[in-house]
Amino acid sequence: MKEHPTRTGYSAIAAAITLLCSAALTTAAQAQQSQPSEGAEAATAKTAKPADKNELSVVMVNATRVTSSLLQTPVAVSAMTQESLSREGITNMRGLSGTVPNLQIASGADSGVQINIRGVGSTNFTEIGDPAVGLHVAGLYSPRPQGALALMFDLEQVEVLRGPQGTLFGRNSTGGSVNIIPAKPEFGSSYGSAELDLGNYNKRQLNVVHNLAVNDKLALRATFSTVKRDGWIKQEQDFTDVNIPAQGFIGDGIPDVDQRRNVKVDKSRYYYNRDEWALRLAARAKLSPSLEWLISYERFQNNSAGEIALKDCEQAAGTRFACQGDPWAVKINVPGKTDMNMDTVRSALTWKLSPSTTLEYGMAYANQRRSQISDDDGGYHPLPSQVDIQLPLGHEGQKGVWPVRDETSITLGSKYKSTVHELQLKQQFDNVQLVSGLFWMHEKNAIDYAQEQLVTEPYGFATSQFYHQPDRQIDAKALFAQADWKFAPGWTATIGGRFSRDSKTDRGGQVYGGWDGATDAYYNGHYHPGTPGEPGFRAHNGRDLTEAMGPFAGVDAYKQWGDPAGNDHSESWKKFTYRLGLANQLTANDMVYTSLSTGYKAGGFGDKDDRCGDKTCVDGPAGPQYTFFPYKPETVTNFEFGYKGMMLNRRLSLSATAFFSIYKDMQVTGDYFASRVKIDAPCPQDTPTCDIITKYQTVNVGRVTIPGIELELDYKPWAGARLGGFFAYINSKMKDYPSFSDDWNCGVRRDAGAPACPEPYSGPNRELAGRQIYDITGNHLPNSPKYSFGLNFSQSFNLDNGYEVVPWVNLKWQDKMYFTLRNLDNPHISDGQKAFAKVDLSLKLNAPKLWHAELYVLNATNKMTKNSAGPWNGSVRAYYNDPRMIGVRFGLDY
Repeated sequence: MKEHPTRTGYSAIAAAITLLCSAALTTAAQAQQSQPSEGAEAATAKTAKPADKNELSVVMVNATRVTSSLLQTPVAVSAMTQESLSREGITNMRGLSGTVPNLQIASGADSGVQINIRGVGSTNFTEIGDPAVGLHVAGLYSPRPQGALALMFDLEQVEVLRGPQGTLFGRNSTGGSVNIIPAKPEFGSSYGSAELDLGNYNKRQLNVVHNLAVNDKLALRATFSTVKRDGWIKQEQDFTDVNIPAQGFIGDGIPDVDQRRNVKVDKSRYYYNRDEWALRLAARAKLSPSLEWLISYERFQNNSAGEIALKDCEQAAGTRFACQGDPWAVKINVPGKTDMNMDTVRSALTWKLSPSTTLEYGMAYANQRRSQISDDDGGYHPLPSQVDIQLPLGHEGQKGVWPVRDETSITLGSKYKSTVHELQLKQQFDNVQLVSGLFWMHEKNAIDYAQEQLVTEPYGFATSQFYHQPDRQIDAKALFAQADWKFAPGWTATIGGRFSRDSKTDRGGQVYGGWDGATDAYYNGHYHPGTPGEPGFRAHNGRDLTEAMGPFAGVDAYKQWGDPAGNDHSESWKKFTYRLGLANQLTANDMVYTSLSTGYKAGGFGDKDDRCGDKTCVDGPAGPQYTFFPYKPETVTNFEFGYKGMMLNRRLSLSATAFFSIYKDMQVTGDYFASRVKIDAPCPQDTPTCDIITKYQTVNVGRVTIPGIELELDYKPWAGARLGGFFAYINSKMKDYPSFSDDWNCGVRRDAGAPACPEPYSGPNRELAGRQIYDITGNHLPNSPKYSFGLNFSQSFNLDNGYEVVPWVNLKWQDKMYFTLRNLDNPHISDGQKAFAKVDLSLKLNAPKLWHAELYVLNATNKMTKNSAGPWNGSVRAYYNDPRMIGVRFGLDY
């Protein structure tokens, strides 16, 4: 366990950051006059309307923690308004994928999402994992990846910052930051709006907003949003009854898969449905001429079924794994069920101490609760030709492929409580702008989570593992400062630093059960299969299982496995990150800038485990050798050069960024070497690594170089027309990963015409023992298509009587994208999504007063695309984006 820094340590860091900015502050102190900073009202105006309607509006952003023009902000940031989000049918973070340069968002476990910016992301969705891309709401950090699924509604805008954020934003991050900014109550007037969206798959969405200006010192705002939609897959019940007489499996009319929760559900409860609602109440008060307070309460409820991995039938075509019938049909014996709610209170206090100095204190308290169950196998059982088990079984049972895969994940209950505090001091002088502050986030998380594998070799017994984690805590503290110094006409230098300290603690955590298929402990004494190899022995069928077994029976059902492993542990990490920048305002409409920035993501550890796997290790002491498999932080260093400008009489805006990042100690999760153990006899030829123990863990690997280019434009070519677009290029290349193991669909590589998996390593390096070593030098990071671009165009036509018709078309294209570091190109078992284009269309009618109507088609070509994938029974299963969505929106303003 690492020691906590002393107060003296924090004082030294504070002094260092203060000295870092002292030169700039000295210059400011010598100034004769100071210019006032923007007032609270100015900070709420995200776009400033131009005097000439043919000119582009000035977009304002908070990317530097001070409201500034997008085209005068020297960072790579994109902004999307609520209008553009609604037009593209975006209701949560998932919908932002592919809408801005180098942003990809994939489905994740436990209702989380994996946000990747410039190829940097995280796959750890557990209660002690950290995202690589920071998610913020109203500028305040939101720690859980499940929060990204909360409905985005009634927003000023969404800002996406690309590259490491190691100075100003919330908790340190290696990939970037997304800031969701809700609309604030307005003092000027009382008004409201409502919009109803009706679409295919029985979609019903309603958004209601009401702003109440009580007086010139108090304003209230209430917003409600709800969306429901049927699942678009074809979901059937799974009553699989295995009948393979040649192998001894004789159908008896009784399902061989678990029937405890196998009920028929309506389309509204299919996987890939939507059933969510959210409410936000906000109050904004001017407590005095210099003091303003904004407070809000938000509730989000998700009762959707969740998502399930579907077989990639396009790749499976032409193989023995080809889909039979409807490619979107699945057999389900565990209908999806989610009950997730989040209550969040946010408070922002702004105190204008003087015309040049503002003190801001922000606080957020969030309480997230979730229970969830999902069918992990989706009814995709092994083919009869894959089954190599022969009944009846002998005393020793048999290892190999059984005819049924019946797997379930269950979150019986979870609570994630977080508190975020941030204090910022903002000072604006003639030549210097300084932002400094303190950040503190504390999480206390609890979860009861189980996984079931209901047919396990060598006897076909049910097995399960139950994770009881009542008190997992994360503490993140930071001290930061950043100064922008205008040291010469048109020139600005930026220098900033942040000292971060992160700690993680597990108290009272216990892991019950296991994957030992030689014990019938799962049945908890309620089913007796008999003795293998003796008359009367029978492994369970789907109706033998009851709720008195496994995780629903509680921890007592696991006691036959023995005492649980305890998880009490704590570790901490600290890091100084920085940002250096230089910007030149060439003209009033053009600027160039360059920057060097760093970011880091804290390390972590797993559950306590015996690295020897209950056997005797070749090295080290005899008996169990317990470890938490700790791993180090990861870091990103990014060099950037950019241009931002307005041209053609302010009708065209252009942002261009070139970057080069170095990604070190990347955290990856999977099965990795744990130990070599003693065995009684040499390993048989078919299992040459029987003396190697691997454990599922997170490790630090390699070094990645990430060069890229990002372009964004906004153009008004003629009256009433609007053209927007982006282009992105990224060419990440893996280096220094000598331990990569290629085990993707090894059993069918030859059938698919792919290179065979490497043989397990048997050389002297014990860290590589058993791994199927493959050189991935030069391979791309997952979720980072090399090229992507988007174009959208709208044209306003004015009709008689003040009506307006606005057609809109949106085209997005992205290059091939991989989901693993293997980068396997193969027509049948690829680990990627091939290049594709997506087209969205709409036609909107604006009435002169009160109402509007809009017809839309999203994904007009009905292109089915994947956002993540994995191997399964010789084929590939994936999580898919939505098919074609058609609908109409009706809006009313009052």
